Amino acid sequence: MSTPDAVAIARASAEAMWAEDNASRGLGMRLERVGPGAAVLSMEITAAMVNGLGVCHGGFIFTLADSACAFASNSYNQRMILQSSQITLIAPARLGMRLVAEGVERHRVERSGIYDVTVRSEAGDVIAEFRGQVRSIPGTLFG
Repeated sequence: MSTPDAVAIARASAEAMWAEDNASRGLGMRLERVGPGAAVLSMEITAAMVNGLGVCHGGFIFTLADSACAFASNSYNQRMILQSSQITLIAPARLGMRLVAEGVERHRVERSGIYDVTVRSEAGDVIAEFRGQVRSIPGTLFG
């Protein structure tokens, strides 16, 4: 169970990250929710994201999942970076779809952690599954 202080730290960490995250904002991502070890981001698929097959390029789906992993793993005011990841693209995302990426902490100890992200359509269909391994770097996000 999250304490009020832990939730406040997660929100402050997210605000500090969001202020400098030009890539996520530039792609139209929205930070929907954040808490200790968890984050939800969303993004609408635009014409610029659709490939020659008429579906969203997998790189954009990866970027959304990576961002959800980043906000979840940085929610303790400890700077974390992605060390390795794997994504499985399960179903196509199409023009106009709103994708929702939910990142959750699976394991965290000292300087490393494992985070899972499920990317779904707004209707709830699973589009992709992502697993990221993160490690800390020096510094904090605020304070």
